[in-house]
Amino acid sequence: MRLIFMGTPEFSVPVLEALVAEGHEVACVYSQPPRPAGRGKKDRKSPVHVAAEAHNLPVRHPKSLRNDAAQADFAALQADVAVVVAYGLILPQPVLDAPLHGCLNIHASLLPRWRGAAPIQRAIMAGDAETGVCIMQMEAGLDTGPVLLRRAIPIHPEETAAALHDRLSVLGAEAIVDALRRLPDLSPKMQSDEGVTYAEKIDKAEARVDWTEPAEAIDRKIRGLSPFPGAWTMIAGTRVKLLGSRMAAGAGRPGEVLDGLTVACGRGAVEITRVQPQGKPPMATADWLRGARLSPGTMLGTEEGTA
Repeated sequence: MRLIFMGTPEFSVPVLEALVAEGHEVACVYSQPPRPAGRGKKDRKSPVHVAAEAHNLPVRHPKSLRNDAAQADFAALQADVAVVVAYGLILPQPVLDAPLHGCLNIHASLLPRWRGAAPIQRAIMAGDAETGVCIMQMEAGLDTGPVLLRRAIPIHPEETAAALHDRLSVLGAEAIVDALRRLPDLSPKMQSDEGVTYAEKIDKAEARVDWTEPAEAIDRKIRGLSPFPGAWTMIAGTRVKLLGSRMAAGAGRPGEVLDGLTVACGRGAVEITRVQPQGKPPMATADWLRGARLSPGTMLGTEEGTA
């Protein structure tokens, strides 16, 4: 098929690679414009932009698709279908209508659960047992379109958002390849009005750990916000990101270190398995503790580390 591909972050790259490998003709790749990044604040191309250039594919990065010129350029590509995954711009109706078979979106949840910006993180933070991807026919509403195909996978007990992100990216690539092969035979199914939830964008203000919460909620927050923005707490006066955790046995005052970096919560306890002290790279908790030497009874979440 003759395709337009629209995507921006690393999550979208395996999808582009799969479409190229399948032999589809990618007429053009749309991605977000290069943006300042790194210490030098030099413009950096998106991961999709870089991948497209590696395959010698033409790349466009308009700041908006709402003007007549951008819409005419899009329609002139005469695509059979547009594949959209984490692109980052709203597609106006003329763009949605331009390809012969419209625009297909790969959404990282089991719709109608977790429409919106952060479905991977919210699924973990809510304690969902499973998630997946949906191939959805795009329409004007936010992730409201009919679903052509869905694939479900379990969420593992110690899985972080980063690990789940990578699994869903591969699953999405497999699903869209399958959907395009079967496109004439697939029947779009309208989403149910029941069970609709919205995955609000992650706010950095929600990343600080409140040790009075139950261990289950804290464990899910740590894993759901890893690696970005990273749940965090104060440890002996230093801000430390908590990037991995598991449920643990034990009880004590909320925020009290019981052993190693097993910490008492409002109910139960969690073991922190991976950390990132301020100004340092991520590391296994065992490696950090060799230098930190926390004593049992240390209180987390306070500036001084005592109570």
